[in-house]
Amino acid sequence: MGSTSTSKRIKAAGLGLSLAACFGLAMPALADPPAHAPAHGWRKKHDPYYVGYTGHEWPRDYGVIDGHCNRDAVGAVLGGIVGGAIGSQVGDGSGRAVAIVLGTVLGAVVGREIGRDMDEKDRACVGHALELARDGQSVRWQNEQTGVTYVVTPTTPFKSNGDACRAFKLQTTYSGKSRTSDTGACQTGEGTWRFMS
Repeated sequence: MGSTSTSKRIKAAGLGLSLAACFGLAMPALADPPAHAPAHGWRKKHDPYYVGYTGHEWPRDYGVIDGHCNRDAVGAVLGGIVGGAIGSQVGDGSGRAVAIVLGTVLGAVVGREIGRDMDEKDRACVGHALELARDGQSVRWQNEQTGVTYVVTPTTPFKSNGDACRAFKLQTTYSGKSRTSDTGACQTGEGTWRFMS
């Protein structure tokens, strides 16, 4: 009688272990991302740099890889530096932290009013989008002070006088009106882009 009871317990335990093993093998690990999704955060943990258009390594992407530009983070890096000094600081030495686009033809590209209101953070967002966005990838942001929304979409890479260049679409939206320009910029140094005239 004792051996029958022990035998039943052993069979029940064996059945329980078999069921647990079957269900355990069929269930995915909770820490794994779904098969259709990338492993979010992997790059930030394992790769400290983002490789730019011509191979320069950037310590931050400011959201460009995910399709937006974080103006606040860009502004924190730029600090009080304005105008041409940004290009020289960004394009010189190992202190480069964010790319930037320069050029006097901005008004012709985006319209006089918006070109006048485009600040250094907006120029840095354009420059960093040209550095890190894939061809056909749109990068969006809004200047909360002016109310202008920008979308930069790099399209075709090309060379001009030996410089690496990218054609891109620049869409601006202000007071419900949108304007899209096809333009281009060329690198004049690591991290410095200049609108083509």
